[in-house]
Amino acid sequence: MYANILIPVSFEAARNTEGAIKAAKALADKDASYTLLHVVEELPGYYTQYLPDDAFRINRRRFQEDLGALAEALPNAKTKIMDGHSVRDIVKWANEDGADCIVVASHQPAFSDMLLGSTAQYVVRHAKCAVHVIR
Repeated sequence: MYANILIPVSFEAARNTEGAIKAAKALADKDASYTLLHVVEELPGYYTQYLPDDAFRINRRRFQEDLGALAEALPNAKTKIMDGHSVRDIVKWANEDGADCIVVASHQPAFSDMLLGSTAQYVVRHAKCAVHVIR
């Protein structure tokens, strides 16, 4: 069982976030703590110049509200939003926060994942703690 569980959250429809939360609860110690982490991917400047000035602020607020709603289902849960690159920053945060388990929802792999790799694959290969992948 685990005491400090990281649950990376992607708001893509194909991700089984609810399944990851359910699995994290099943794997947790009695007084475990949870972190729901969402990484906001950096967008290239040539793209962001066409977005409204408040687009990032509005989206960040929505992400925080959605993470907060998910955290209500978990005792001792906190939320974290990071700017960066999800595959690297999930592992980085797990190390910094002392996570002893990462429960990550994955999508059904496509052929391109075999060539480029997916977020879940990267986390499995590079995390220093246990990783449970949920489909």
